[in-house]
Amino acid sequence: MDIESLKPSYFVLDEFEFACGTVLKNQPVEYLTIGTPEFDDEGHIINAIIYFHGTTGNYSSIKRIGTALGEDLPFDTSKYFFVCLSTLGTPGSSCPSVSGLGGDYPKYTILDMVNFNRTFLEKCLNITHPVGLIGNSMGGFEAVTWACVYPDTIDFLISLVSSYKVGGQNYVLGKVMNDIIESDPDFNGGNLNGELKRSLMLSSKAMYSFGLSRQFYMDIPNNDLDDYMTEFAIEDSEEDVLDAYYRNKASINYDVTSLLCNITASTLIIGIYEDQYFPPELDAIPMHALIKNSKLICYNSYMGHVGSSELEKILPELKYFMENFK
Repeated sequence: MDIESLKPSYFVLDEFEFACGTVLKNQPVEYLTIGTPEFDDEGHIINAIIYFHGTTGNYSSIKRIGTALGEDLPFDTSKYFFVCLSTLGTPGSSCPSVSGLGGDYPKYTILDMVNFNRTFLEKCLNITHPVGLIGNSMGGFEAVTWACVYPDTIDFLISLVSSYKVGGQNYVLGKVMNDIIESDPDFNGGNLNGELKRSLMLSSKAMYSFGLSRQFYMDIPNNDLDDYMTEFAIEDSEEDVLDAYYRNKASINYDVTSLLCNITASTLIIGIYEDQYFPPELDAIPMHALIKNSKLICYNSYMGHVGSSELEKILPELKYFMENFK
């Protein structure tokens, strides 16, 4: 399926209330749908699967599961209606830059991101009970949080290279990235005196070496690493600095350890052995132990964290899991 050729649609939420109590009106939502909806007698879509994108993704990031998405594949587009939206805090939808509020934008949480998704799904598409949720990386934070807080509203949950909390190395990395931004004299407590391109580039460089496997980076000559790191930082610096800063804040405060016992949905946890962000022994395996009746699949990928796009390696396992939700 050529997902790149698909165009997003747009919707405006008449209002959205954050956990902090702030209400924003007329907030945009950017989204993509794939497949044909089926309806119950009350007009609700009953065959929806929601995909949650990672940190720097958007509505088009559903392409990450592209090798398992399509007719007669585990994520069968002839049976299910797939929805992926640019989540709260992501350009295209409501965020500090798009809203024009900048540093006055409400400080949001992962639960706010979940509620933003749920509000959109109900208001725009009349989806109140998706068949399931698929969350990749940061998107897994949203999917797992949804399953914890609204356990009766879904049938299945798939956590893809993700976790149930941010701690240790990931916390340190997120904190360092934001510390770099805050240390810029032009940050001014969030009331920017400029674009802070240099600080955002330095912040991006801090995370460059985690996306792929350690072996991948070892196989690249150092002078090429310099070039790739700079290229990565330049590309990331095109983002609005406050969009990145707010998203980091939401992520490093994520922890639903005490809520995992609420999950009743059939759960599949997928990890990658070479993932530097979420090594299975620290994330997927403990999460499997904490979620009752969950299933765990781990596989190898030279691509590390980015290897979540290689779902062709586990198609039989995915097909077996999805057969329960025809």
